[in-house]
This record gives sequence, structure tokens and C-alpha cells, in this order.
Amino acid sequence: MTENQRQTRQGTRQAMREWTAERIPDGTGRVYVVTGANSGLGLVTSRALARRGGHVILAVRDEARGRRAAEEIAARHPEARLDVRHLDLADLDSVRAFAAGLRSEHARVDVLINNAGVMAPPRTLSAQGHELQFAANHLGHFALTGLLFDLLSAGDDPRVVTVSSLNHRKGRLRFDDLDGERGYAPMPFYDQSKLANAVFGHELHRRLTTAGSPVRSLLAHPGYSATNLQTGAPVAMVRLLFGHLLKPFAQAPDRGALPQLYAATAPGVEGGQFFGPDGRGEMRGGPALVRLSPEAADPAIGRRLWEVSESLTGVRFDLGVRAAE
Repeated sequence: MTENQRQTRQGTRQAMREWTAERIPDGTGRVYVVTGANSGLGLVTSRALARRGGHVILAVRDEARGRRAAEEIAARHPEARLDVRHLDLADLDSVRAFAAGLRSEHARVDVLINNAGVMAPPRTLSAQGHELQFAANHLGHFALTGLLFDLLSAGDDPRVVTVSSLNHRKGRLRFDDLDGERGYAPMPFYDQSKLANAVFGHELHRRLTTAGSPVRSLLAHPGYSATNLQTGAPVAMVRLLFGHLLKPFAQAPDRGALPQLYAATAPGVEGGQFFGPDGRGEMRGGPALVRLSPEAADPAIGRRLWEVSESLTGVRFDLGVRAAE
């Protein structure tokens, strides 16, 4: 690497580190879908995109809370274009209904932000009989992305941003027991679901590249951010640890949302990139390029998870002729 190249790279890192939501480009005319948009990182993300002129579709499980979130955004930004729609990612019938409703009213989606998540409940099964965290955090987003893929392909600078976690590096995909029938613990299965997010985002990038698709797949994680994902965790020990004892070390949601906002809006990002905080341990700080775990980047694991996800959801991506050759 030459000295000029080194200086350019350092300058790019510094610019990213100092990046804030104030630097989001004008989004007038762009259509964004944000899952889990009624609180936490999803609410911050929706507010930031709406402030810059985007038409934001708030995809939420609780419509009443979604409407309150939209009212909160509109109170600050009366010109905001907002649409609240019901989406329960743990129920594949709900995912299909959401996608069908969107397709009936929109010719394109420019950015899909797969943000919603559940964390560390007691073992619970989804409507289709899958472990809840794997169902809501991964399978629902896999299906949603596939069902909206033609709308994304018609988008302007189209992107899929999938939100993973630092915990993906601790995760292990239990392909022989994805639903925890033979042994379940809340946090290891949360870690599994966030690894699945990372594997999906990277494998989607690989397939999009092969297909020559204009859609870019990117990944982000918020570091350790103070949201109701921790404070509202159903298991008391998880709630105590992450929602109270460690909360003073967490950054605010406005900061935690920056990596996914950067991935969704910054010019010059490339498919396959993964953004997280630049501070020590990637816990806090401005956006920076961060690394995937070896498991998340493993093509064999990516192919296997993709095939399993197709089988469990019944959704297959139409990536075009080149992908099928």
C-alpha cells in the first residue's frame, strides 16, 4: 500500500467515525421499509429517514404502538411521509400478507432495513412451529426479503440492510436442532439467530453478485445500545443483566442506529460490507467497517442455511437468469 493509499484509507475511516444522521442525503421520493419501527433502533432509523424526506413504511407487530411512533415522528417533522403496517415476523402468514399489501400499492422499494428482533425469551414456538427467535429474527426477514425482491430490484440504488449483533460471533447454527427441542437456553439461541442474520446477509450478497443484481446486501450491528430489547427481555436474569446492571455502559439508540443508517444511505457503500461502532470492542462509537465471524462468511454454511430457510419458509428468491445458470 502506498502512502497516498494509506492516507486515503485513514481519511475515509475518520469521515465515517464522525458521520451522523445529519449527513444522510436527501431521501425525497425514496421508499424505505423498516421492521420493528415502533421503538428503539427502528424508531430512531425511521425518524432519521423521514426527516430527510423519505417515505417510511413502519412495519410493526403492534399497530397501536406503531401509530404512536408515527405521531411522535410527525410531531417533530410535520412533512414526514409515514405509513404504519402490521407485520408479525414470527408468523409467515403475516409476512406474506404484509408483502402482498405492499405490492398492491407500491411499484418499488428502495431500501429494506431488517431491524426487528426478539431477545432471550423462554422457549416459545412460532405460528409455524419454529423456535421464536430463529423465526422472528431470521426466517421472517428471509421470507420478507424474498417476497419483496422484485420491488427492490425496481428500486433506485436498492439496498437490503440486515441488522445482526456482536453476539453473532458467539453463535452456532444447530442445524440438527434449530428449534431447541433437545436443549434450549435463551441467550445461545439468541446468538444463533443473530449469526443467522449475518450468514443470510453475506450469502445474499454472494448470490446478488453472481446474478449481477443491482440490489446490494449490507450488514450492520449497533454495538451495545440501550433499547427495550434488553429492558423488556422476558427472562428476568437477562433483563437484570443487560437492562439494568450493564445499562450504564450502553450508548443511546440515536448512536446505536448510526451503522444501519450509514449502510442504508451513505454514498459509496459496497455490497457485503458490515458496519458497526468503531470504539473498543465495537460496543460504542461512530460507524466503521467491522469483520464477520468466520462462520458467517463460510460459503458452505451460507448455502446450507439458505436451503434450510427456503424449505422452512417456502420462499425462493427470483434473482434473475444469471443466478439460475
